[in-house]
Amino acid sequence: MFDFRFLFKVSRPRFWFYVFGPYLIGIIAASVYRSDLLSTKALIFSVFFIFPANLLIYGINDIFDYETDKLNYKKQNYELLVNPNQHKNLLFYIILFNLPFIIAAFIFAIEALPALVGFLFFSIFYSAPPIRAKTKPFLDSAFNILYVFPGVFGYQLISGANPPFLIFIAAGIWTFAMHAYSAIPDIEADREAKIKTVATRLGANSTLILCLFFYLISAFSVYQYLGFLSFVLAFIYALMILLSFQLKKRDKMFTVYKFFPLINASAGFLLFWFIAYAKFFT
Repeated sequence: MFDFRFLFKVSRPRFWFYVFGPYLIGIIAASVYRSDLLSTKALIFSVFFIFPANLLIYGINDIFDYETDKLNYKKQNYELLVNPNQHKNLLFYIILFNLPFIIAAFIFAIEALPALVGFLFFSIFYSAPPIRAKTKPFLDSAFNILYVFPGVFGYQLISGANPPFLIFIAAGIWTFAMHAYSAIPDIEADREAKIKTVATRLGANSTLILCLFFYLISAFSVYQYLGFLSFVLAFIYALMILLSFQLKKRDKMFTVYKFFPLINASAGFLLFWFIAYAKFFT
């Protein structure tokens, strides 16, 4: 039975901008004219990166993560626990909502197919066997480069070319830190379920230090493109990590974690308008 409210919850609406945001940034970075932002193909894939793509990422995750999720307090109160008897229907709707856009890419976005393939590969095999990268420390965080590919897709869609390689690498480093930070609240549940992650391997303190290092490297490596904004972003994430250190001592780090999507969305908002202003308002 079709239940859109269930699918909506599975797609993690608070995380939608992790996919849609990079897509918009890729579009604005590649655009020459304002009309590029509202082109038919840009609008078609906006729909894809808002809902179907997120349903794919988190739906596949929920299907293969039940044994861990049932031990995770976040799934009892903060997120949705998807039971095994719901997995078959969920997989059906993941395919139903995503397949039309994959077909559309062969019609409207031939130039962006490499990025789409990258997005699908890393999104699926982060959770699914035989790779199941999320159970392999460091590979789990590396596979979160999946969040970079919507941006590459948007850039390729409009320009027909690849974005600067340095930006791709810096974004990959940023997503590595993003995942590692998100894994810290799950340490106890993952250890109980015998799931190995970068956070269970390093522990909370070392993971926070690694995140801080990667966030700073990512921000400063794109100074030539972002200028002063790179310092602003470095400050935001450094402050978040330092606050997490303090709250972790009082077992309240989850308080910061709940604001993590808002912090990421705000950073993406700043980045989008920085590029838009430079292109169309100066």
